[in-house]
Amino acid sequence: MRILITGANGMLAQAIKKEFAGNELILTDVNELDITSIESVKKVVRENKPELIINCAAYTAVDKAEEQEELAYEINAIGPRNLAISAKENDCILVHISTDYVFGGNRKISSEYKEEDEKNPKTVYGTTKLNGEVFIDENCLKYYIFRTAWLYGEGKNFVRTMIELSKTRDEVNVVNDQHGSPTYAVDLASIIHQSLEKKIPYGIYNSTNLGNTTWYDFTKKIFEFEKINCKVNPVTSEEFARPAERPKNSQMSKEKLLNYGITIPKWEDGLQRYLKTEKEKNR
Repeated sequence: MRILITGANGMLAQAIKKEFAGNELILTDVNELDITSIESVKKVVRENKPELIINCAAYTAVDKAEEQEELAYEINAIGPRNLAISAKENDCILVHISTDYVFGGNRKISSEYKEEDEKNPKTVYGTTKLNGEVFIDENCLKYYIFRTAWLYGEGKNFVRTMIELSKTRDEVNVVNDQHGSPTYAVDLASIIHQSLEKKIPYGIYNSTNLGNTTWYDFTKKIFEFEKINCKVNPVTSEEFARPAERPKNSQMSKEKLLNYGITIPKWEDGLQRYLKTEKEKNR
């Protein structure tokens, strides 16, 4: 299969490339393809004739987006729209990555968001990602949108940051009132691959690892697995104030994917495999 991958230097794209090895991969980053330009997108898709487009390009600087709304909109909304138009014109499938931020994040912690639940983004990032979803639906028939959250993998990420901090500190402060599912990029890539192989119905799917936790408990589990002796102090979101409001509830139901037979590992399992991979790389 000929697969065009955008944002090819990003964390998820690294996992996608390994997951889809054996296919004919057309790798593009911003230097090869500006997804905000409809002319550029049409030209690249027309010339390469992919059967599948996987859009890993996104503006993900959640706080900076509050000041760079126009840029975030161009990348997160106009870019997906352009890809959707070109995918339809060339009769290929579009895979797009979205986020838990499209929801309000304020519902009771005892519940999880389902795909069809009300969208009420509180940030520029969430709003522009939702715009992208709408544009895809309006302009493309054959698409999958995978909503993910708390993603980590190759390169800079939360897990690596906590481990590095523990080397120079006796204790760290971590937010304890935001709930969600840590998601290993390798597992998200597998979910995407399985979905395509099983040819599940086109549409939107919540796509994180199974189980929920807090950033505080996630950090404690990282230190437990790594046998790191560093105290973790729970703090509130208000004590860790940032320009963009973080969802208190990022918990998303994976029932839809599970009902189609997609295998989704628990977040603890994903974390253990990530840490093992990191150790093997550093030997």
